[in-house]
Amino acid sequence: MSSSLIQSKSNNPKGFAVPFRRHEPGTQPDYLYPAYRATRLRSPSQPLIFLPHTLSEVTGPVFGRSEIHPNDKDLTQQHSGEPLGERIIVSGRVLDGDGHAVANSLIEIWQANAAGRYAHAKDNHPAPLDPNFTGAGRTLTDQDGFYSFVTIKPGAYPWRNHDNAWRPAHIHFSLLGPAFVTRLITQMYFPGDPLFAYDPILQSIPDEKARQRLVSKFDLETTKPEWALGYRFDIVLRGRESTPFER
Repeated sequence: MSSSLIQSKSNNPKGFAVPFRRHEPGTQPDYLYPAYRATRLRSPSQPLIFLPHTLSEVTGPVFGRSEIHPNDKDLTQQHSGEPLGERIIVSGRVLDGDGHAVANSLIEIWQANAAGRYAHAKDNHPAPLDPNFTGAGRTLTDQDGFYSFVTIKPGAYPWRNHDNAWRPAHIHFSLLGPAFVTRLITQMYFPGDPLFAYDPILQSIPDEKARQRLVSKFDLETTKPEWALGYRFDIVLRGRESTPFER
């Protein structure tokens, strides 16, 4: 079924809502994955009830450029000085389930600094804070679905899920596509990280191909000489090739 929001009047004179396709089995994390300790408490205890997609789910929201500030997509220019660490460029496209570009999609990111610490009161990891790096940014995709951020490569950090538990370096993404049911919260990882096999969050995704869709690819075309390495991370909101999201 098409992932269009609403069919045209000629094909759909009564304006019925066209539902989005459901996620393919195995492409998303299990609600209960015992190795990921938090899922033991927050996973559903009863079978899920799938509600129909009405106009409330398949239309809106709409965002305007006025809500995005010039430095929101460059996390290295948000303070008086330059942050410490490796400068990187993260870019890609946001696509719907049919491979069509999703324009004006709001993308928000947040991450740890180069030492693996978040600028958050509850993060007591004994690593240094960076006064010139808050670790949060936002942007809108252009008409072809493209986005780009300049940031600092985050460090790994301990998370106390199990003995000697460390999270791979990652950046959190939150996206709102053309409708509320296309809201996606996910994580982008970096290629070749030795912590992948030990991370219950990543391993909670049953399908290996789906897991690999969370790993960015080094992008020489985006890389700027003597300035920053580039990484490509495309995001698919629905369908068989959809990007896994956080439960």
